Amino acid sequence: MLTLADILDRNARSPAPGLRGHPILGSLPRARRDPIALFMDSFRDYGEVVRFRFGSMVGHLVSSPAGVNHVLAENNKNYGKQTRGYRNLRRVLGNGLLTSEGETWKRQRRIAQPAFHRQRIAGFAQAMVRAAEDAAADLESRRGLEIDMHHEMMRLTLRVVGETLLAYDPTDAADEVGAALAYLLAIANERTSRILDLPPLVPTRENLRFRRALATLDDVVLRMIAERRKSPGDRGDLLSMLIESRDAETGEAMDDRQLRDEAMTILLAGHETTANALTFTWLLLSRYPAAFRELRSELQRVLGGRSPQVDDLPRLTLTRRILQESMRLYPPAWIIARSVIGPDEIAGYQIPARSVLFISPYVVHRHPGLWEDPEGFDPERFADEPPRGAYLPFGGGPRMCIGNAFATLEAELVLATLAQRLRFDLVPGGGVELEPSITLRPQNGIRMNVR
Repeated sequence: MLTLADILDRNARSPAPGLRGHPILGSLPRARRDPIALFMDSFRDYGEVVRFRFGSMVGHLVSSPAGVNHVLAENNKNYGKQTRGYRNLRRVLGNGLLTSEGETWKRQRRIAQPAFHRQRIAGFAQAMVRAAEDAAADLESRRGLEIDMHHEMMRLTLRVVGETLLAYDPTDAADEVGAALAYLLAIANERTSRILDLPPLVPTRENLRFRRALATLDDVVLRMIAERRKSPGDRGDLLSMLIESRDAETGEAMDDRQLRDEAMTILLAGHETTANALTFTWLLLSRYPAAFRELRSELQRVLGGRSPQVDDLPRLTLTRRILQESMRLYPPAWIIARSVIGPDEIAGYQIPARSVLFISPYVVHRHPGLWEDPEGFDPERFADEPPRGAYLPFGGGPRMCIGNAFATLEAELVLATLAQRLRFDLVPGGGVELEPSITLRPQNGIRMNVR
């Protein structure tokens, strides 16, 4: 029963400020055209908690460290993944670690966690460096030519995740897999903001192409699982361990569908996001040649021309800070969405149940109260630890990306390997457009010259 104090407290809370938008559609048209501009403008105009209306749905953008910690950590059980975005992502990835919830997620996390132990991750370093060396040799053979840097980094990271986490050489299928994954993610993202979205079973031209692209990925992943079952045993990769693992409570193993969903999630999380981070890092180093010269100086001082090893990384401080700053300006996971289960309050504002809440690392990373010269490129800002809730390249709370150590190790080793031997210059007059899909990627790639 509500007390007088409860009623007074409830009345004291007010709706957050925000845009009125279209009389019927609210902010949905702007969200479809340019969601980054919508969120950045709203943050500048209305502050750290902004209210939106997307058709009949109420949404909030939260951009303060305290609000971020409240949603992702302190009260995370009140914020789920039953959003349109995750529903569309499940059509691609299934019910893997990224998209599952509750007991299913806890079980899958328990099984997968040992594979991401730091010592086990460190054992992948040699394969990462070998892949980077091969990529460097291939790029050296194209000195003076123009390349699509995003395409090159996607091929490289697909090889790394295939060989290390899945024990699978994806070289022959790299372009086909990359194109299929890019299309599926773009469509999953675009469907999230549609007014009318026909279900995949309706045989439209788009849905038929969606099914073909999904079949391409399924064929690769299911064939990989079938081959592994023929010769069981832990080969040191995640897929082998998932096949061999048993639930501690029931003794059950994962079936092929569960393994498929986890393998598909690994392909996205361990391939797409790291490729995006490396691509934007090369873009920034092209725009800031002094930073590239300092990077080369550090690599020469620490490595002396040899390939990097895990033990070198603590001394490659600028290498790490450049990647951190790149992911601050261009966070691969640029948006985090949560469904609000029960009513809540953030910074004195009402957060109603059955609404959707957004945290945008892209916006938080440009908060002028948290970052000096937030639009500038300054790797040395990471000489000090950022405030909690101010830096979110891998999310936060219990749902923080399980592969953050893997991605960090891979990115540092790749950058150190390639930067010793090559320089990449943005093609004169070549513009770079952002594509804020499920991940933040460059639209139509980034054209660069190999030097």
